[in-house]
Amino acid sequence: MRTPAGQEVPLSAFTRFEPRPTALAVNHQGQFPAVTLSFNLAPGVALGDAVSAVETATRQLGLPEGIRGSFQGTAQAFQASLANEPLLIGAALVAVYIVLGVLYESYIHPITILSTLPSAGVGALLALLICRMDLSVIALIGIILLIGIVKKNAIMMIDFALEAERREGKSSLEAIYQACLLRFRPIMMTTMAALLGALPLALGTGVGSEFRRPLGIAIVGGLIVSQALTLYTTPVIYLYLDGARLWFQGLRVGRRPRSASAAAPDPARP
Repeated sequence: MRTPAGQEVPLSAFTRFEPRPTALAVNHQGQFPAVTLSFNLAPGVALGDAVSAVETATRQLGLPEGIRGSFQGTAQAFQASLANEPLLIGAALVAVYIVLGVLYESYIHPITILSTLPSAGVGALLALLICRMDLSVIALIGIILLIGIVKKNAIMMIDFALEAERREGKSSLEAIYQACLLRFRPIMMTTMAALLGALPLALGTGVGSEFRRPLGIAIVGGLIVSQALTLYTTPVIYLYLDGARLWFQGLRVGRRPRSASAAAPDPARP
């Protein structure tokens, strides 16, 4: 390097160099240089707890704005699954509502059937809490399975009640009362079959049992609580919603304009 006067300037005047170890390659994620830090889970620690601990430690470090951290691999897949949980459950409920609405040709009765699902979800969460298990992806799959299993109690009762109302002309109270009496045995049989089928998953041991147990425990807990509650709550909800349906029908009939079709008197008649 030379000055405007033509004199050479040594490099030591504005820089220095020294030998030291450095990276042979710089990894990038997108257009930015990135460093990967790997971690393993301690025995008995869930991945969700580890992700929360890492996020807490990152916030406590107070990193500059130009440095940001993100998860990759299994932790990233775990976060993506948690982000899609509400959409997945909502899509399942919407699909079930549409199918039941087409089946019964009604907007009200599918709500009666779907009213059995909250008790199943509460039972699954209580069972996981009692067994000291986390709400993992496998447990979430069990809760989604309960959406298809638990609603059959209400389907059996409401289907029979609607048939009694339409064919035999019974009132909603008489129809649902007879449905509860005649459908009690099939409801108990199907519930016990599903419950006993999930018990090996909940009580099983061996290789891979830690992945299967949350699924079985969620199904068993949801079935027990929903079976104990829906036999009493479903008829009540059916009667209230049927009364609301009749009330709305009365409003529609009352709002219709009256047709002026009265015949004028014939003047030729006495």
